[in-house]
Amino acid sequence: MKKEQRVKKNREFQEIFNKGESFANRQFVIYKLQTQGEDPYRLGLSVSKKIGNAVVRNRIKRYIRQSFLELKDEIKPGYDYVIIARKPAADFTFFETKSSLTHVMKRADVLKRKKKGHNAKSERPSGKET
Repeated sequence: MKKEQRVKKNREFQEIFNKGESFANRQFVIYKLQTQGEDPYRLGLSVSKKIGNAVVRNRIKRYIRQSFLELKDEIKPGYDYVIIARKPAADFTFFETKSSLTHVMKRADVLKRKKKGHNAKSERPSGKET
């Protein structure tokens, strides 16, 4: 992730915690705070030492960053997000992490609504020629 897409300063984290909304499932807590304008989203990560050693914590952070990278087109811009990992996330594979994050992001209304496409079945000819 680019530097301008990260929440790094303690004061920024505290502002998101105090003024933002939180949503959670068993593995993650997500805080979101709307920012001024239509800037791209920013992401902050928090993984406690209680979850595991540095290898485990860094793996969780890599999985979260990669999940956000893969979902970047679906994530609403103009928000700051802070993700807090909980203990069960330490045992997850990448795909389980992405699935759990997607779940909590849907609860937080972070993902854009998908537009319903045109139904291909309705345009098919019936096969009867009269």
